[in-house]
Formats: sequence, C-alpha cells, structure tokens
Amino acid sequence: MATGLRNAVITSFLSRTKDRFNDYHKELGIEERLQLAASIEGVVGVECVYPYEVGEAKSFKSTVVKNNLEIAAINVNVKSEPEFRDGGLTSAEKKVREKAIRFIKEAKDYAIAVGANKVTCCPLADGYEFSFHCDYGQMWKYLVEGFREAGNYRPEMPLFVEYKPSETRGRCFVDTAAKALLLLNDIGSPNMGVTLDFGHSVWGEENPAEVVSMLAESGRAYYVHINDNDGRWDWDFMVATKHYLDYVEFLYYLRKYGYSDFLTSDTSPTRLDIAGTFAANARTTRKIMERLDELDEKRLQELVERRDYLETWKFIESEIYRI
Repeated sequence: MATGLRNAVITSFLSRTKDRFNDYHKELGIEERLQLAASIEGVVGVECVYPYEVGEAKSFKSTVVKNNLEIAAINVNVKSEPEFRDGGLTSAEKKVREKAIRFIKEAKDYAIAVGANKVTCCPLADGYEFSFHCDYGQMWKYLVEGFREAGNYRPEMPLFVEYKPSETRGRCFVDTAAKALLLLNDIGSPNMGVTLDFGHSVWGEENPAEVVSMLAESGRAYYVHINDNDGRWDWDFMVATKHYLDYVEFLYYLRKYGYSDFLTSDTSPTRLDIAGTFAANARTTRKIMERLDELDEKRLQELVERRDYLETWKFIESEIYRI
C-alpha cells in the first residue's frame, strides 16, 4: 500500500545550533522558524519543542495556520531543566519526577490547544553511566509509573516514547525499539506509541526496516523521524547519505504497512544551508518513493520469500540502483 508523502521538520534545527566547540547559524524566533519551514520545498509540517520553543498557544496556532503548515507533533523536553540532569522521570527525588510528569501533561494540554494530534517524548536524561550506578528495577518502575500517569492524562491526546541508545546519558534506559515496546506493554495504556528515529536505530545496531515491521505487527502506533549517520554516533546527517539501501528498505516497509503519518526530519544542518538541507531530505525521500512505486512489488516479495539473495541482488541492481 502506497503512503502519502508528508515531510515535516523539527523547528529547533531551523535556528542556531551548537556542538561542543562551535555555533552554527543565527538565532531565530519561533515565528521566523515557521516562516522558514514554510519556504522549504516539500515541507508541510513542523514538530516543535515544549515548553522552550512554542510560546502562547493561540498565537502559535495562528502563526502555524498563517504559514499553511500542519503540526506533526509537540515534542516535550524533559531533560533540559537543571533538576533533570540526574534523571527526570527516574530522579531519586519525587518532586523532580513529578515535575517531569507535569511537563508531559502540560504538553498534552498545549497540543490539544493548538490542534496537534500527538505528543512525543525522548527521555534522554533518564539513564546511567557506570556499574552500580542505579537500581535498574526501581528505575524501570519509575518509568512505567511516570509514563502511565502521563499517558492516562487526557487520553484523547496520544503520547509517543522515542528511544535512543545514549545522550545525554551514557546509556539511556529506553535505548531500543524492543525496550520501548516492553515499556508500553508494562504501562498498559492503549493511547501510547513509539517514535522511531532512523538514525537512533542505525546507531543502536538495529535494522530500521525490521523495526518498522516489529512496530507495525505489534499493533502499536508509531511515528517516524528521518536522518542518517555513520553508525558510530547520532550525527543527524541528511537521509540516505550513509545508508542508502537501508533507507530504501525502510521506506519500502513503511509503504508496505501503509504508514500515513509525517516523515519528520530530525537532521542538523550544522555547516550546510538550513533550507537546502531539509529540501534535500524531502526531495530524496520523494524520489525513492517514486522509484518504489515503479517496482514490481509482487516480484520483489517472491524473491524475498525465496531467500535466494543472489537473485534478489540482481533485482536490486536493476530496479533500485539501476546499474
């Protein structure tokens, strides 16, 4: 089943960004970021960060509408407060855990006010660095309890959990797709899903296409971030610049399972032109999807099921690489 192509961008990347040594691009306010997003060919949606980026709900919604954009998601940040440095949802202090839960609940309120259809949360402050650094079982209970309370709050607004191997912690508690699904299973709330970031999956030594299959077959909702990296760090490169065939297979399985939500660019332009970077993501993705639309899907499925990979590779050579 073909999927409608809708590209979005995380608006944090449309302004000043920085690494450990340098700053890139100039600081833009949210109105300027939305204007820039609207000017990028192929981009029709935005994911914005609560509470640091979005501003007052009525004004934000008005600016989104004025720029003919859609809201792909509200991304709630539970890592940047000073109290969250040793964990937000898994802090040893109950009042800190309560603050992280409150942030997620408030993000749901905000998402409803601006007409978004989901909140996504990547609990990057929740993890550890060393042996005997924490009680793993207790930390898992905190995650389950915290996300359950947040997930059950205003259940009409779905909450998605994004996983990542590490950063800001040496190891994040929710570091794989399998653990994200296990977490949701333990929580038991039907209105929760998984945010699948292509780069996090590659860096975590998963196969993103296999993860799509696993999530789709689980029956859980999922939402997709697109980017690429070299497998050694989460560089947030442009799509298909390092893992072309993996990205093709990833899109193939999204198409197969009828994914119809946004493909949201979680890509850092750094030294590159901002608009050009996100236009490249949208353009490359569109062209690959067009190539997939032209494939003899029945023939490819037969080859995959036969498991004679030399014959499958001939098909890839001629129909995907076209060499």
